[in-house]
Amino acid sequence: MKNQSVKNNIDWISVFIYIALVTLGWLNIYSSSLLSTDGTYQKQLIFIGCTIPLIFVVLFVDGKFYEKYASIIFGVALLSLAGLFLFGKTIAGQRCWYAIGSFTLQPSEFAKAATSLALAKYLSDTQINLKETNRQLQALAIVFLPVMLILPQPDPGSALIYSVFILVLFREGLPSWYVWTGFITILLFVLTLVLEPYAVILIAFGVLMIIHFKGRAVDRNIILSAILLAIISGFVLSVDYVFDNIFKQHHRDRFNILLGKTVDMKGIGYNTNQSEIAIGSGGWLGKGFLEGTQTKGGFVPEQHTDYIFTTVGEEWGFTGSLVVILLFTGLFLRVIYLAERQKTKFSRVYGYCVAGILFIHFFVNIAMVIGIFPTIGVPLPFFSYGGSGLWGFTILLFIFLKMDANKVNEW
Repeated sequence: MKNQSVKNNIDWISVFIYIALVTLGWLNIYSSSLLSTDGTYQKQLIFIGCTIPLIFVVLFVDGKFYEKYASIIFGVALLSLAGLFLFGKTIAGQRCWYAIGSFTLQPSEFAKAATSLALAKYLSDTQINLKETNRQLQALAIVFLPVMLILPQPDPGSALIYSVFILVLFREGLPSWYVWTGFITILLFVLTLVLEPYAVILIAFGVLMIIHFKGRAVDRNIILSAILLAIISGFVLSVDYVFDNIFKQHHRDRFNILLGKTVDMKGIGYNTNQSEIAIGSGGWLGKGFLEGTQTKGGFVPEQHTDYIFTTVGEEWGFTGSLVVILLFTGLFLRVIYLAERQKTKFSRVYGYCVAGILFIHFFVNIAMVIGIFPTIGVPLPFFSYGGSGLWGFTILLFIFLKMDANKVNEW
């Protein structure tokens, strides 16, 4: 009876978009790896086949299971991330995978769903008020615990994804100054890399003075403005040290290329340059399936993983790229629509986590391949090669679709 209920009440629009994205993803993996000898597209087809029983398992489990055992699922996810430091396999300098024979599994891809469940569980508590500082810190701790385990692997791309949870918390009542603080911090960091530190401090001083004198007389506080300027100055003066001593050399190189401070089309900037050439060469309608010269020539490194969108751009052109973008946008909007009509706060919060994670992956990946964001290794959902990523995104989405299908039984 439950299975019949899921069949009748599952959101088939989301399911059809999911199937379309996975199918298009495999076609582009097939094209980008056709000439390789490692069987990439065959392996991805196996990964896709494995999602079918995985989806049935996710949908078969009672919807309340995910809420009841959210904390345990989160704990298991944290243990799997911590275990990498002892039992993980290092690939390309990153200790992000467990090796099981010739097969590897990346736990950070599954930790996103676990963190979403844990955050939804915490926020759905009737006593939670995000206006209280201690509640804010507890919610942020849930987000940053996996980040602290992912960053040392090192995997900054996966860690970056967790920043989207701040927007989910904002939706649920987190004070807006958290979002503004994050935005201003990023802006000051980038400005300091482009300008001299003292020039940035001078700009900050000018902005604070404008805010001070434009505000209501009753709200003016010269001591608070001075404290803010001191904090900003300290941060700005520390940027060069952080950039030179904490960032890895390849991270510094990527930022310098992005900001135009370094031109290196044959070294660290080669991937981005070839990506832009491939996408630009597609024109309006593309060169045709399996006809991409950049793709067939193997000019774009890692094209079947992080740079899979270059195949779309070259072979399907602007038109095909727009179709893919519209499919993703349709999925984001559909999940948000479904989240808003949930009867429980737990399901609603989890839905927003799903939409946020899929969106930030999509946004950062596309921005990365067209050269407006540093290359940090963020896959395109349902498109990029890899079993862990595909299964992680599938679990993330279908847990929510199960919750949505189950809402007819909620009070």
